[in-house]
Amino acid sequence: MQALILCLLITLTAILPGIGHADPGGRLLATGGASTVEGAAGGGLVPWATLAGYAERDEVGGALAATAVVLPDYDLRSASAAVTFHNRIELSVAKQRFDADAAVPGTTLEQDVFGVKLRLGGDLVYGRLPQLSVGVQLKHNAEFEVPALVGARSDTGVDLYVSTTRLWLAGPFGRSAFVNGTVRATRANQLGLLGFGGDRNGDYRVVGEASAGLFLNRRWAIGMEYRQKPDNLGFAPEDDWMDAFVGWFPDKRFSVVAAWSDLGSIAGLDDQRSAYLSLQFSH
Repeated sequence: MQALILCLLITLTAILPGIGHADPGGRLLATGGASTVEGAAGGGLVPWATLAGYAERDEVGGALAATAVVLPDYDLRSASAAVTFHNRIELSVAKQRFDADAAVPGTTLEQDVFGVKLRLGGDLVYGRLPQLSVGVQLKHNAEFEVPALVGARSDTGVDLYVSTTRLWLAGPFGRSAFVNGTVRATRANQLGLLGFGGDRNGDYRVVGEASAGLFLNRRWAIGMEYRQKPDNLGFAPEDDWMDAFVGWFPDKRFSVVAAWSDLGSIAGLDDQRSAYLSLQFSH
């Protein structure tokens, strides 16, 4: 699995700069969103109905991203790549590393995430209906010894989600504004970094996720995200996640998202709050 994801990341890194099909003068700036820690297009924590990059019909686009969340007791890093075909389907891959040394000395948890997102219909900006997409994320925990010890049932899981997103060009205060809602079915503990299912619950749970933001001008956006968590493990509670972010989109090739994140209690250690930074290259 690790060899497969490494080969896919190398392949995507090689082909994205040479795709050359997405028209830089087409879709509006920032309508590709940022990259989540799981690789799909969206905010930092929540996938949106948007697809990575700026590909329109009959075009290919995508994005490469690197994300770091340095918490008081942990360290989460993610590298991801996504390719979008014809503004219809997005394929993504992410490699996550979670430094859990504060909870279990010498422990680093790793997870691979493969995603597929399909735009069903609607439009982000135009038309009567908001954009609507469905997604699937296959997750594999590469370091399952610790998750098994704390009660996780499996090292592999599948998340299913539905997202709808709308951008209003003339929103509050005359600024562009956006809202996203996502419903997810999942068994993942802490995104899957602590395995899937647990001693408290082994079945799928349906959770809600939301994002909202406002563009200060064409290149700067502010907003907030909220993500419910399933809380399957009895040894420690799993809190919902949230953040407040600032996004900078100087052009369609590059963007930066910085946030203040509150991830609550993780593996028994409370008050996991810190800064979040994500860099993205798009096409």
